[in-house]
Amino acid sequence: MQNESTSSPAEDSQTGDSLIGEEYEVEVGPVAHGGHCIARTSEGQVLFVRHTLPGEKVIARITDGDKDSHFLRADAVTIIEPSKDRVEAPCPYAGPGKCGGCDWQHAKPGAQRRLKGEVIAEQLQRLAGLTPEEAGWDGTVMPAEGDKLPKGEVPAWRTRVQYAIDEDGRAGLRKHRSHDVEPIEHCMIAAPGVSELGIEKRDWTGMASVEAITATGSNDRQVILTPKPGARLPLVELDKPVSVLRVDERDGGIHRVHGRGFVRERADDRTYRVGSGGFWQVHPQAANTLVRAVMQGLLPRKNDMALDLYCGVGLFAGAIGQRIGEKGAVLGIESGKRAVEDARHNLQDLDRVRIEHGKVDQILPRTGITECDLIVLDPPRAGAGKQTVKHLAGLGARRIAYVACDPAALARDLAYFREGGYKVRTLRAFDLFPMTSHVECVAILEPSVKSV
Repeated sequence: MQNESTSSPAEDSQTGDSLIGEEYEVEVGPVAHGGHCIARTSEGQVLFVRHTLPGEKVIARITDGDKDSHFLRADAVTIIEPSKDRVEAPCPYAGPGKCGGCDWQHAKPGAQRRLKGEVIAEQLQRLAGLTPEEAGWDGTVMPAEGDKLPKGEVPAWRTRVQYAIDEDGRAGLRKHRSHDVEPIEHCMIAAPGVSELGIEKRDWTGMASVEAITATGSNDRQVILTPKPGARLPLVELDKPVSVLRVDERDGGIHRVHGRGFVRERADDRTYRVGSGGFWQVHPQAANTLVRAVMQGLLPRKNDMALDLYCGVGLFAGAIGQRIGEKGAVLGIESGKRAVEDARHNLQDLDRVRIEHGKVDQILPRTGITECDLIVLDPPRAGAGKQTVKHLAGLGARRIAYVACDPAALARDLAYFREGGYKVRTLRAFDLFPMTSHVECVAILEPSVKSV
């Protein structure tokens, strides 16, 4: 591959060993975890290239790295030989040097899901030593209900959007790996309830960020304002009724300014209160999709004892609690104080469900629980980790459901579960983040050797 650098010797002398701005003509290899593909410079350095697709020939401009870096980051700025999966990005803010919110605007929807499947397969093989067949996975990434749209249309799925505010008070989104703001007039993947607020039309001088939330199960809308130090809150007049909260610059707490301090979400025929911008799945179909996958995998029985770890506002605890009868029991553990308050409120009608506040690795050993029938865990992006997995594997659960937003963390933890005597029964993958590199997986595990 030929080096097509456009930098002059004088420019090189000014930047030292930095390769930022250098351009290389490269042939693009496989997709990698993180929304980019792999290529190599003529000197053999690995390139992580955004805005390209496997099999393409492109001019890649270096955005990060130097001659001694283990790898370089780059953008494909010219497409010499395009892939058959390439389309013109429908969003005007997608592309090199622009908004960093989406990774695959330039790929057909089916190709996006195929790329995500390839990433999952690569992570499973590399980090867990599992083939798709060994993981009980058919290799497909399923679109969410309603996301199959005509060519050129983009799913408007994102029910929570955090807008960054530039120095002129304009709302926008961060550029890739940057604090710089790309002002926008409209985000194509924002859900209608977010777009209808008209946040992009307002002057937000004095604000650092404005987060917009629209509920799936109600008409509740909410904005969370983060002021710059010393700034006063503006009078918020948007195009639709909305509750307003603010982030306290002293303690980082979120406080209600006016309206409700929560939104009401709906899943599995239950209503869930989610307060102060707390966690709820961003895609409007995600909560129901994941509950169905988890319940179909666990198959709860009457009288089961279950654990719901990293339980948030109680989504899975509520679903299990409704299915285990009057003599079953569910213990949920969650580290977020407000989420625990919401979970206890949401599940107050289920007498056999209890929610504990604290970190899983600290609270679980203190409970004295030595065995259970079912476990569901939905850990943060970093995963559960070796010690927590070891503890869980020792409880002898009949089935374990692992909900993962990061295939690398999932694969690492599946390897730990295998050491603890568990195998993957089935794995399902869902494209709950269209146009981005993110993907959600649900793995169902069972003991490698069933007890007689």
